[in-house]
Amino acid sequence: MATSVRATSGGSPPPAGLRSTLYRLDLKAVPYVFVAPFFLTFAAFGLFPLIYTGWLSLHRVELGGSAQWKGLDNYSALATSEFFWNALANTFTIGVISTVPQLLLALGLAHLLNYRLRARGFFRVAVLAPYATSIAAATLVFAQLFNTDYGLINTVLGWAGFDPVSWESSKWPAQIAISTIVTWRWTGYNALIYLAAMQAVPQDLYEAAALDGASRWRQFLSVTIPSIRPTILFTVIVSTIGATQLFGEPMLFGGSVGISGGSGNQFQTLSLLMYEKGWVTGALGQASAIAWVMLLLLLLIGGIRMLITRSTHKRKKPGS
Repeated sequence: MATSVRATSGGSPPPAGLRSTLYRLDLKAVPYVFVAPFFLTFAAFGLFPLIYTGWLSLHRVELGGSAQWKGLDNYSALATSEFFWNALANTFTIGVISTVPQLLLALGLAHLLNYRLRARGFFRVAVLAPYATSIAAATLVFAQLFNTDYGLINTVLGWAGFDPVSWESSKWPAQIAISTIVTWRWTGYNALIYLAAMQAVPQDLYEAAALDGASRWRQFLSVTIPSIRPTILFTVIVSTIGATQLFGEPMLFGGSVGISGGSGNQFQTLSLLMYEKGWVTGALGQASAIAWVMLLLLLLIGGIRMLITRSTHKRKKPGS
């Protein structure tokens, strides 16, 4: 009993001297040691390239040459460049005609997969297969399908009595073909995100809607869509960011003229223009300016998302 009294009343003495210093160091410094690899990696491969690219955008830099201070001349040159505005317009149009069908199809697929179907697990894995396919493999297959001379798409159009379409040399057909590749690759990925959100919707809402006589379509519009609205907004923002950075699909689709976005720059995106300026033309300063313009566009998209999210939260607050 005396032993138990000493154990409970006395305990171990507080650390002193070197032990106390090591104790405090362990308590305060070790958590920073654990998170330090992330910050060091981010500083080396994220923050430093960002700052260095911003510095390059204010200079005239040639491959293998020295840097000359130019201030905002690279940005002013972009403002008067028809190639930049053409690439910006192409990025916007390809983004719209790939993001909108992609997310609508993803919603429909997720709604179907949310029901108790046979082999439901197989279908859920199958819709993710296009996302697991490499960009090069998918684009090369679709490039053959959309080939003007012997592609399957023009063959089917010929059977239906339509004239062959110049998928590679015409502006809108080329952008539609590239958007088809993007839609095929990312629809299943977004469908699984929507499916996860749909499974988190309480079943009581569907039961109450069914008791009120709502059909499945009405339940989808009145229960499912409002419940997963934050997820829909998230996928819209992420898909828009991905469309802004579109690079692999148009470059591989165009083949030998993929970097320039076709013979007439009809599908050249901002990423392709940045690559062409930096590594083909050798104007690293102009390429860096394009990179920073793309960053500002992404920040603008993020700011719009924050405004929409805040306005949505204010509407949900009672009495607001």
